[in-house]
Amino acid sequence: MVVKFDPNAFHHGALGIVRTLGRLGVPVYGVQEDRWAPVARSRYLRDKLPWMDAGVGKENLPRLLQLGRTLGGRAILIPTDDVGSIFVAEHAQALRECYRFPPQDPLLVRSLCSKQRLYHLCREFDVPAPQTWFPTTRDELLDLLGEAVFPVVLKAIDPWLLHRGTQLPSVIIANDANELLRSYDRLEDPRHPNLMLQEYIPGGPESIWMYNGYFNAHSESLVHFTGRKLRQHPPYTGMTTLGVCASNEVVEATTKRFMKAIGYRGIVDMGYRYDARDGQYKLLDVNPRIGATFRLFVGANGIDVARALYLDLTGQQVEMAAAREGRKWLVESYDTISSVRYLRDGRLTLTDWVRSFRGVDEAAWFAPDDPLPFAVMWLRFLARSPRKLLQALPRPARGRPLGT
Repeated sequence: MVVKFDPNAFHHGALGIVRTLGRLGVPVYGVQEDRWAPVARSRYLRDKLPWMDAGVGKENLPRLLQLGRTLGGRAILIPTDDVGSIFVAEHAQALRECYRFPPQDPLLVRSLCSKQRLYHLCREFDVPAPQTWFPTTRDELLDLLGEAVFPVVLKAIDPWLLHRGTQLPSVIIANDANELLRSYDRLEDPRHPNLMLQEYIPGGPESIWMYNGYFNAHSESLVHFTGRKLRQHPPYTGMTTLGVCASNEVVEATTKRFMKAIGYRGIVDMGYRYDARDGQYKLLDVNPRIGATFRLFVGANGIDVARALYLDLTGQQVEMAAAREGRKWLVESYDTISSVRYLRDGRLTLTDWVRSFRGVDEAAWFAPDDPLPFAVMWLRFLARSPRKLLQALPRPARGRPLGT
């Protein structure tokens, strides 16, 4: 059972789960926005189920239990967003009546989802992280301006709270005090402070590293992969649209030590940035769940974190196999938008853009054995008005720096 609470019909991670397990012959069910959500047209989706309400309230529990009972009470439950991960952890006792999933400490899951709590965990367990401040008022932010070295990064502590009912960005790079204050005033809700200030780590896409893995009941890594972001959406600050597998022993060792220390179990998706100023890989994000990029990381034997979860929870052996160095993965729709932006900014040439597709082994949407989701995705994507597409491609301020 693939469940998500974020109403995003373009969630390619859910489609990746449906395909990777469906190709093994596993019956896969999913909660979808509507019958024309691209993933709902996959040949590997056994059935689409009613949409969940947003949030982690108990109102979703009876519905999810009812769905579980219709599946015979033995379904493996896979949440695909932070809200879903928190929901499953906090209602684990009730959900175990119908589902199987790795047991997780609810407080730990919330701590990993919250960038403020994550920062304190990094400090506690000696994991490198960017210097971060958490002002709770505008006056406190003004006081911090004396310490700030621009550019600085303004981030949401809990992104899903910032986005609720809005289309506001969760990460902004501010080049000066005026830009920082304008962004803060636009994003912050004084009644519920949810913004933090973080030092900017210079560097291009080559400095952004990812870790994708699965940890067993003893917090031991059964599968683990590392790789780099090549392009992102939104550009410079967002999710991977083009990624490449590359080994990184430091990122791997740091993650294993951290996960063991906090007693983590299950799938984890993490982001690091290499800081050339001190030679450290600094932890930016931990997603205590499957990430939308997980199909970038596929071992030579076909293993990925979704398959590792399935095999482990069904008592089967999980065999680790390294991903091919240089394997690439692409999100067609978002990469198209981001590439135009990079071209307009002078960060990408047409020749480099064409060359960047060499080594792409898999795409998020297109698959020869499952073509309908790709077709439906483009129909819905292109149905957006030209005005909305233009809004998705703003001209950045001159000299805007790369990355977070």
